[in-house]
Amino acid sequence: MKGQIQAIEAERVKLKHAVITRVTFIAFSLAPVMGGVFMLILRNPEALAKSGALNQKAQFMGFSADWNAYLMILKQAMGVGGILIFGFVASWIFGREYSDGTAKDLLALPTSRTRILNAKFMIYGAWCFALAVSNLAAGFLIGTLLQLPPAETDAVTAFLSDYFLTTLLTVLLGTPIAFFALWGKGYLAPLGFVALALVFAQVVAATGYGNYFPWSVPGLFSGAGGEYKAQLNEWSYAALILTSLAGYLATVAYWRYADQTK
Repeated sequence: MKGQIQAIEAERVKLKHAVITRVTFIAFSLAPVMGGVFMLILRNPEALAKSGALNQKAQFMGFSADWNAYLMILKQAMGVGGILIFGFVASWIFGREYSDGTAKDLLALPTSRTRILNAKFMIYGAWCFALAVSNLAAGFLIGTLLQLPPAETDAVTAFLSDYFLTTLLTVLLGTPIAFFALWGKGYLAPLGFVALALVFAQVVAATGYGNYFPWSVPGLFSGAGGEYKAQLNEWSYAALILTSLAGYLATVAYWRYADQTK
């Protein structure tokens, strides 16, 4: 147990002094900011009429300038944008050792390789949930400044439940990215995988089979796919969990048994 705590502390120190940490928080904060801009446009009928794409989106989703619509935007941003940002986080945590040339030093430590990976996964999860909480706080601050109409307590409670469940589903999909970071020995392979996963998530969801594609599930659960959310079932979540478990086991197996040449 002591070795695991030391491994976690080592990863925390790396994260503490990394500029990329602040970059991810700034990048992810664009979601509540853009949501606030959307609310301002919805308040101005003339501006909304001039913006064809936003007008169609508002009509399709039944959006209005209130808390319910704003919270829906935050949740959808997590389900779709979270795949990209969390994928970037996983790519950095697991790929930086090769890019910095420190992977061989980790492998030489008198610490279990599995403990090192578990520490990285824990830091990854904590980082992602910190991003989620940060976005939530920024969203509530912006919504308060915009003086949006008060939301019902039940609606806020339901939103918080769905928001953090969406976050959890998105976080779970980080394990395959960790494998590609180790296998590709850097950032390129995992980031390429994230890009492909995002593209396929949109394409497969558009065909109506997104409930069977793990990377489409968080977006559908968040409501980004509209009526397609109703297609989610126990097999949808089972596929996502099995994908996450397979990614974790593959990452551990590769780190322990592969021929590390770099």
